[in-house]
Amino acid sequence: MFELKTITPSAIPAALDRAHRYRLLNEPTAAESICLDVLAVDQDNQQALVSLLLARSDQFTETLAAAVAKAREVVPRLADPYQRAYYAGLIAERRAKALQRSGNPGSTAMAYEAFREAMEHYDDAERLALSGDDEARLRWNTCARILNDDPTLVPQPEERYEPALED
Repeated sequence: MFELKTITPSAIPAALDRAHRYRLLNEPTAAESICLDVLAVDQDNQQALVSLLLARSDQFTETLAAAVAKAREVVPRLADPYQRAYYAGLIAERRAKALQRSGNPGSTAMAYEAFREAMEHYDDAERLALSGDDEARLRWNTCARILNDDPTLVPQPEERYEPALED
């Protein structure tokens, strides 16, 4: 095993800019690594936590269940209740989109439920938002439009149990 090298506190702003750049270049594992380096020096750095969450959610198409779990574990570390609600919604929305694209059996019903979960988080975030901040409302509308426009996205039908009649 290799021992990781610690970055200097003065390098944090440049490292966070680099993490953002790696996300834009579709290199989420590199961005995640940089965020972990920043958090090793400043464990409560909110910008690093948000970037880490986003980098992990960028990886949903590769390893959905594991990446979702890793992204969700960051949410409680966010200091701001609005951000906790908003980013929980973003994780659910990105999970829904990954499920929708997967084409696996049952994935459309799971995607529907994930979109609805995202919308609930966005509702919570909207209640906590500062005046004039409609980001959560915009994300909610995106989810609603996706659900409205795709007739395959429907809830899982309720299974009805019917006891077998004995002879």
